[in-house]
Amino acid sequence: MRVLIVEDEPNLGQQLKNTLEGAGYAIDLATDGEEGHYLGSTENYDAIVLDLGLPEVDGLTVLDRWRKEGRTAPVLVLTARDSWSDKVAGLDAGADDYVAKPFQTEELIARLRALIRRASGNASSELTAGDVRLDTRSGKVTKAGEPVKLTAQEYKLLSYLLHHKGKVVSRTELIEHIYDQDFDRDSNTIEVFVTRIRKKLGQEVITTIRGLGYSLEDPDA
Repeated sequence: MRVLIVEDEPNLGQQLKNTLEGAGYAIDLATDGEEGHYLGSTENYDAIVLDLGLPEVDGLTVLDRWRKEGRTAPVLVLTARDSWSDKVAGLDAGADDYVAKPFQTEELIARLRALIRRASGNASSELTAGDVRLDTRSGKVTKAGEPVKLTAQEYKLLSYLLHHKGKVVSRTELIEHIYDQDFDRDSNTIEVFVTRIRKKLGQEVITTIRGLGYSLEDPDA
């Protein structure tokens, strides 16, 4: 899952980036509203963390522009601790949730997970396909109850396909959602990751749809 952070406080922005990367997300970081608006308008994100008090262009304006442009990525706004008016204004502008500063990063990550699940139509924190389970809280993957160790990129790819179970996902879409903008994106690596996942979880877990991409479904679907 790919997340954009728009935060002008250098220490907080970097801390969030490091923490979310450690939790398995691909992260892009913008430090002002102008850059944040540009990235959110030109790249595809599974969720956005947006500070409202930004230089250049304030967060509410950025959010309003995205929504008017038809950008539907879930947005979690960061607000001042006691500013209820900021919370209301953010939600009215199209935010999906908010966290007040200062906050616990565990809460922010939990809220992000929930936003991403809801956006893809998943209510549970456990994503399943047959006897394959991925727990989005712990990052653990099991098959028939037995733990399976995946690399970071294998995990990201499997997680994205599970979030979009039953849909055909193109290589381009996978590349856009499992890599940050600075990563050297090579579509051939997607096939490598799929092959590795099949070896660990079974050949049937991911179906190749020739000319279109990949699909992950329940075996009895």
